[in-house]
Amino acid sequence: MSQRPNISIFISRLAVSLVLLAAVSVAHAQQKQIRPEKDSIPFFRGFTVSFDLVGPAKQMFGDYGEYEGALHVNLHDQWFPVFELGLGRANHKKDEVTGLTYKTSAPYFRIGMDWNIMKKKHGPYRILAGFRYAFTSYKCDIIRDELEDPIWRSTSNFGVEGMKCSQHWLEGVIGIDATIYGPFHLGWNVHYKRRIAHKEGDIGTSWYVPGFGINDSDNLTANFNIIFDI
Repeated sequence: MSQRPNISIFISRLAVSLVLLAAVSVAHAQQKQIRPEKDSIPFFRGFTVSFDLVGPAKQMFGDYGEYEGALHVNLHDQWFPVFELGLGRANHKKDEVTGLTYKTSAPYFRIGMDWNIMKKKHGPYRILAGFRYAFTSYKCDIIRDELEDPIWRSTSNFGVEGMKCSQHWLEGVIGIDATIYGPFHLGWNVHYKRRIAHKEGDIGTSWYVPGFGINDSDNLTANFNIIFDI
């Protein structure tokens, strides 16, 4: 009779010990599972060049457009310092409201940074968010054809050629980038542009600003890029 309580106590202690041992083993296994693997990807991953297709299409089918390329530095597939250079052109003939013809052709540049916000940084897809500072200095022609003299009833052209203008602006950018094959990628991005400073000419406001688009305090544009790793 006296041995049964001892056996019960022994079995209880053994059961508790086994449960504790199992709990420690499970915790140790989970700790091994959640321990991050060492990232063997180098910090510097090379360069990426890209070319936009939307700007030339706008130039081909409309009154204005851009030819634009970009150079990205790939840091660990996560950070992408970027420099963009382009040429903006416009030939807007006889505006329906003002009757003015507007022409310009000038370079512009942007500098900034993109971040890959995907959880898996080294995969074939990237979601990029970033910012840009941009600037252009340009000359434009604003001409009014066939302006009639109310007294002499003759017609003449009026306007200015080579009017000097400039503009600074900031951009917020979000986009996607997908690897197609090897070093070849395709990507979309959207730019929200906000003017921070500008200098207009003496006789009026520019119709188009190279790299910015139709002149306003802000603008929204989209690019479709062909991208190559180098």
